[in-house]
Amino acid sequence: MTAKTILVLGGTGKTGRRVAAQLTERGHTARVASRGAPTRFDWNDDTTWPAALRGADGVYVVPDDAGPLSHFESFISLATREGVRRLVLLSAREGIETSNPAVISREDTVRGSGVEWTLLRPVWFAQNFSEEPFLAEGVREGEVRYGTEDGRHPFIDAEDIAAVAVAALTEDGHAGRVYTMSGPRALSIPEALDTIAAATGRTIRSVPLPLDEYERHLTDRYYPAGAARAVTGLSELVRRHADDHLSDGVREALGREPRDFADYVATTADAGGWG
Repeated sequence: MTAKTILVLGGTGKTGRRVAAQLTERGHTARVASRGAPTRFDWNDDTTWPAALRGADGVYVVPDDAGPLSHFESFISLATREGVRRLVLLSAREGIETSNPAVISREDTVRGSGVEWTLLRPVWFAQNFSEEPFLAEGVREGEVRYGTEDGRHPFIDAEDIAAVAVAALTEDGHAGRVYTMSGPRALSIPEALDTIAAATGRTIRSVPLPLDEYERHLTDRYYPAGAARAVTGLSELVRRHADDHLSDGVREALGREPRDFADYVATTADAGGWG
């Protein structure tokens, strides 16, 4: 194996830090980049881009959902000029299935980059229950408010997303591939909370809300208006049972089944993830 230098954008985030850890475990150099990392990277400050890219063989690209497409296009163009040979983009299954223009445009930009590329389209992360305040905070407090009613979703473990990203960044056979990924089964929010409660011994109350009330709850406690609308929109998709189907990208990329939600819960509980 030839060791590679991989620039990991969003390198302190849910998927980025796992990509960096798995790269390091395999003997590669993970250049962790974010606004607060030793390798500073800011989507809104293009003066931070050249140093981050210099000497990198590949890039794990975590886009700025709130940023303009022009920034994304300029970065991809610079990456190719700097000699990057592989790009792996974190996209989203829901973004494609709802024809989100920004998600589609970013994918098209990477496809047209002229270098080897791989697109990752995961669903919602299992880790949202332990690392994203709009769910994790409620788990710790013992009451989760949600907008999905009895809709189910096949939450994916972020460790699986990272494993597919690392394979695409360091191995042959993944160029030009699109991996749409989910967990192995769909769960409702109450079913997911029951699994966490059983593993942790805590009582967790699930409180369904109408979508307008749920959006106000998100805005009041967690997110600016735009982000709250995005979470509410995804919740509406789950609510009408349009997002409960499975996708087999993990098996396609790695030759194994994705981790079950119960495995994520057991690992997180053992590590004290809910206090």
